[in-house]
Amino acid sequence: MASRAKQRVLLGCVLLCAAALPCADSSRLSAAESRSQPAVAAANFPIASGARLAGDGKQTRFILDIDQTVTFRAVTLADPYRVVVDVPQVNFQLPAGTGAAGRGLVKAFRYGLVMPGGSRIVFDLTGPAKIANSYVVEAANGQPARLVLELEEVDRAAFVQSLGPENRPELRPAVAEAPPATVPAVAAPDTAQQKADSRPVVVIDPGHGGIDNGTQSSGESEKNLVLAFARALRDRLDKAGKYRVVMTRDDDTFIPLNDRVKVARNLKAALFVSIHADALPRAEGDAQGATIYTLSDKASDAEAQRLADAENRADAIAGFNLAEEPTDVADILIDLTQRETRTFSNRFAHLLMGEMKSTVRMHKHPLKSAGFRVLKAPDVPSVLVEIGYVSNKGDLEHLVSEGWRSKAVGSMAQAIDGFLAKRLATSAGASN
Repeated sequence: MASRAKQRVLLGCVLLCAAALPCADSSRLSAAESRSQPAVAAANFPIASGARLAGDGKQTRFILDIDQTVTFRAVTLADPYRVVVDVPQVNFQLPAGTGAAGRGLVKAFRYGLVMPGGSRIVFDLTGPAKIANSYVVEAANGQPARLVLELEEVDRAAFVQSLGPENRPELRPAVAEAPPATVPAVAAPDTAQQKADSRPVVVIDPGHGGIDNGTQSSGESEKNLVLAFARALRDRLDKAGKYRVVMTRDDDTFIPLNDRVKVARNLKAALFVSIHADALPRAEGDAQGATIYTLSDKASDAEAQRLADAENRADAIAGFNLAEEPTDVADILIDLTQRETRTFSNRFAHLLMGEMKSTVRMHKHPLKSAGFRVLKAPDVPSVLVEIGYVSNKGDLEHLVSEGWRSKAVGSMAQAIDGFLAKRLATSAGASN
């Protein structure tokens, strides 16, 4: 097993190749689901100013107004029925709520950044449909350029036959190939720097991002709230200088769940902390306060199960295949390591609750567990922290407050110090 001192991971992105692809194959369209507006806007990126649906349950047309022509790639996906459209990075300047309401064959659609250099639109379909036509119209007569997608209703048999072999349900391998995604890459190690920096690695994981907004309320998106919190926590830990702090994302980019876990595993992290903000459907009443989750095979309660199910859908929201990817555990004693890791995760969760309850409002049941995919690194202690409910007015006021954020980050940093100090002392004693 390679030593920790000789491993370093770059969380990089494989640039979406859509710009180099020929214009879309009208029988295949790659779609992604999101209503997000990328935080990074640059003058050289195409600007999308309008999007609309027309038609009925037999034939539906989607039109995207853009200020310059783009190449694109499109595919249909089954179970659930979706269309995914990949384009080079686009600055979406669409009216709020665009895509929330569907028409005809489209139930809803989402859009946003899926990686630096690549954007995506994902359509949820009401049933099986094929891409009858897809094309880009150049600007003319005072009208903007347009990306047009025409869908036609088909039966399931015809739909399945229109899919490529890799996307056909009956032919799908155990791990199906997904559309282009963020890929963590192992960089050639800087030996001198690695030897000089033997500090424990803490990985901070701001949930959602890019095409995946997460929960939303009163104009605020979970992806932005948790990114601000994660940056503040990183800065606090960096200032102390005790740890190497790595973010799974530091901008408005979508990162697949498995890639988030890989970052922690490849860095042999001492701790992985995933930051989220929950929302309760209005019909289910109200809830407030922070909650700390650890991994378990069986959810601690129905609410924990609901949240895990919602968070585990992140890859589907971005149009990726949801097939479970195998975890690379060939070099560890799985059962023993997982048992020890869960013990450490639970220990940190209790320590974190003790620190946070003195500074921030906690949920009435602050410690819970469920089968979160992002917590499944078998050799890295991991917790998922829901820092509050965006659906609760009081919590939302806290989540957007720098003062509250500073207090919450301070208590979290204190818990990390206490946890890692004890682990390092134990490790040092064992090695002597």
